[in-house]
Amino acid sequence: MTAAIKDLFRQRILVLDGAMGTMIQAEDLDEADFRGQRFADHASDLKGNNDLLALTQPDIIKAIHLGFLEAGADILCTNTFNSTSISQADYGLEDIVGDLNFEAAKLARAAADETTANTPDKPRFVAGVLGPTNRTASMSPDVNDPGFRNITFDDLVAAYTDALQGLVDGGVDLLLIETIFDTLNSKAAIYATLKYFDDHDIRLPLMISGTITDASGRTLSGQTPEAFWNAIAHARPISVGFNCALGVEELRPHIQEIATVAGVNISVYPNAGLPNEFGGYDDTPEHMAEHLGEFARSGFVNIVGGCCGTTPDHIRAIAAAVDGITPRPIPDNPPHCRLSGLEPLNFGGVTGFVNVGERTNVSGSARFADLIREGEFNKALDIARDQVDGGAQIIDINMDDALLDGEAAMTTFVNLIAAEPDISRVPVMLDSSKFSIIQAGLKCLQGKGVVNSISLKEGEGPFIEQAR
Repeated sequence: MTAAIKDLFRQRILVLDGAMGTMIQAEDLDEADFRGQRFADHASDLKGNNDLLALTQPDIIKAIHLGFLEAGADILCTNTFNSTSISQADYGLEDIVGDLNFEAAKLARAAADETTANTPDKPRFVAGVLGPTNRTASMSPDVNDPGFRNITFDDLVAAYTDALQGLVDGGVDLLLIETIFDTLNSKAAIYATLKYFDDHDIRLPLMISGTITDASGRTLSGQTPEAFWNAIAHARPISVGFNCALGVEELRPHIQEIATVAGVNISVYPNAGLPNEFGGYDDTPEHMAEHLGEFARSGFVNIVGGCCGTTPDHIRAIAAAVDGITPRPIPDNPPHCRLSGLEPLNFGGVTGFVNVGERTNVSGSARFADLIREGEFNKALDIARDQVDGGAQIIDINMDDALLDGEAAMTTFVNLIAAEPDISRVPVMLDSSKFSIIQAGLKCLQGKGVVNSISLKEGEGPFIEQAR
């Protein structure tokens, strides 16, 4: 199946489905509909928990899938945007995450297979959706405590791993990490996915889609499109792109940017415009089709579809607009070192010397070491800021000191840096002789940094394991 998908990408522009949530809203379901028989006595309100409908109203979900397939979608997205234990905790339904993902995948699988049977010359595929959760790993929910986090990397990995099992068992063809507003969340999802592949000796194509939140051209956690790509390129996805938050016109420059730098297929599935004063979406099928058709003719895209506010009519018009247009050729970019903080840092033939600021190192700066030992992390940030202001293109952080809990100190300092865009715009070099301290830093880093360093002194096996 993976070979068939890759072959189709070379032949034509593929079409994703539209907005499951929009179609569910049109059903005008009440609390009893969401509960069904299984959850009739559940203690919490359940209306609005759209993912639950895979269990309580499966016929509705399957009918929505079939509607998008009839409209021309090649790839169905499972109704699992919030099917993690983290998101389902809002409803007290953490324990049913396995069922949610499995049954949602089965419904999409059945719809895709039925449609493929009717049109065998046009196979349909199922993408298992891993949503962003309602927490942010690289941002604090408390403006008065920028170093605080209400979720950890390990928490996210565990939640995504639970969801993956159900999606794979339910028969998905691809996995889609989507609507990424915090790149560190997506890196946890990537880690969980790649580890799941290794542990179960399988491989499925991986699609990754971020979200540019406003006219600044950045994700909610502050990254530019190229910085985002540099941070997640190690996953070797089959596609990368953007969805949600913006309408098709607003997304154009950001899709153009990532299409230039990413050596994989490019996806775009915008909202049907920006929300109006009633929370609805006004862009017509014809409007979206016109602009996505232009994206295709400009050579920007390999996958198109719709997000919030898009219906089968939108997908039908979009599919017609890109029909027959040659898909974007994959650029053969040279294999340079490509790092990122909030902004990219690429090493090329004209880069020259790269300045690494090493004063945020307890072994290299007595002042920094004293501040860290005294717990004055906010004052220590000034040293990092001075280095970046002075021209450092990377900042080196080292917390190896016998008087410190190195892992805790690294976690605290990297989390605080993330809240300072004038510092976090540059990549971070995690510097330690202890791999556990490096790991602690990596779990807080949304960009692509540098590890300094790991050693062969413990043998080739541990070295390879740490490098992976």
